[in-house]
Amino acid sequence: MTREVWRVFATYVAAVASIFVASSMAIVTLKSMFPETPDQALLASLSALIAGSLASSFALIVTLLAVVQPEAPAALRLAPGWETGRALAMMVLGMLALGQMLDSLTWLLGLAQRGSMVIVRRVLEGAVGPDLFAAVVVFGVIAGVAEELFFRGYMQTRLVQAWGAPRGVAATAACFGVLHVDIAGVHIVLAFAMGVYLGLVVERTGSVLPAIVCHVVNNVVYTLQTALGGTVEDRATNGVIAAACALLFALCLAWLRRAAPPPARA
Repeated sequence: MTREVWRVFATYVAAVASIFVASSMAIVTLKSMFPETPDQALLASLSALIAGSLASSFALIVTLLAVVQPEAPAALRLAPGWETGRALAMMVLGMLALGQMLDSLTWLLGLAQRGSMVIVRRVLEGAVGPDLFAAVVVFGVIAGVAEELFFRGYMQTRLVQAWGAPRGVAATAACFGVLHVDIAGVHIVLAFAMGVYLGLVVERTGSVLPAIVCHVVNNVVYTLQTALGGTVEDRATNGVIAAACALLFALCLAWLRRAAPPPARA
């Protein structure tokens, strides 16, 4: 591997280490704030998930600024592409369809009650008021922006330059999936699939901005849907939802594949 590729993966390792340190500090802080709460109950609370997500997002951004030190927005592909209007709406719709399809498939395959997503659903269901607002801001906006800046803006940009789009997108999505590790491995697979789609969006438009929008909207919708509407557990219903979302996702991909950037103005 080239020197630049080694640098990218070294930065990724540094980010993971930073996340571990920041998350540990967040847990210690929570324990000091709620000393009478049992550790198991505290770690499985919404406060712990919000603190952990904030710590992870903070670690990603700090690593990016400290190690990468981008001199211009273009270094992270933050310059706007052609993702306006209908094209951006189709990208977001494709992301939502993919997310719901994957969620329904976990119920169909009997995997929905395994891994970290069980805890996420449990603490989000019934969340209201300030708790729900904090969850939307942290899980939806902050985490979505931080992860896209690091993975698609920094990591994928440089791996694609070194390896080409297919390998660069796949490698970045794999690292993105590993970041979402859980015991059952379910979250890793889901994050990898979403990472591939987000990576394709970036390569299609030449900008990380539409991926940020897709990621943020998907996370916000999932948070609100889980908190306010609960989770669909019926296998038959999830089968219908998965099939419908798969068709919708395929249509979005086909549309985006045929869509072309608007002609440049003279």
